[in-house]
Amino acid sequence: MRSSDRDHDQDRDHDRGRGAGPGVGGGPLACRGPGDRGSVTAEAAVAVPALVVFTMTLVWALMAASAQIQCVDAARAGARAAARSEPRSVVVAAARSVAPTGAGVALRRTGDLWRVRVSADIPGPGALSLSADAVALAEDSVSRPAPDTPTQPPGAGVEGAPR
Repeated sequence: MRSSDRDHDQDRDHDRGRGAGPGVGGGPLACRGPGDRGSVTAEAAVAVPALVVFTMTLVWALMAASAQIQCVDAARAGARAAARSEPRSVVVAAARSVAPTGAGVALRRTGDLWRVRVSADIPGPGALSLSADAVALAEDSVSRPAPDTPTQPPGAGVEGAPR
């Protein structure tokens, strides 16, 4: 091999980042000095716990969202049962069957409306209290036509209604 060929090969290797050795030339190890050894291990020691905390926070947020949906469903179930004039114990049992564990159920009637509130505390980082409300019209408040009153189909007697 001629000396000009050797010089050409060394130039090509240097251009590709494979200089004469660590810290020499423009290679990938050029910026690292002898005091940088083990930095990847130190970075991993910081990154892995941060990723674990991030993942656990995401799981907790998903659990909280699921509990909120359960509270909404429980309030709706309780309001439907109350609207059907079910006994109070049945209404509370209907709501608790859908609610998260340990949730509280509050039931009250305001005029013709039944109001059900389901609230639950979610364990985890920071105290989080979730609640949901549902309102339903009481069926006993809906007026029914008297037996001797004739009923008309929708649109009957209205001018311009199709016949």
